[in-house]
Amino acid sequence: MTATAKGPASYFPSIEKKYGRPVAEWKDLIRSSPLTKHMELVAWLKTEHGLGHGHANALVAHTLAEDTAT
Repeated sequence: MTATAKGPASYFPSIEKKYGRPVAEWKDLIRSSPLTKHMELVAWLKTEHGLGHGHANALVAHTLAEDTAT
């Protein structure tokens, strides 16, 4: 049985389908940005890459959580 993704990761399949890029690529973009604050990164993804607020928020939240966990 496959576990269902929870939290921000639950958005990942629809992000990949809608924007045509793998989540790993979005995470690399976020990590390479000079911005560091959550909402700055969300706004950047929305304005520069055309993501919706929920998708941008999920990617940023998940990426920043990964980076603080390591």
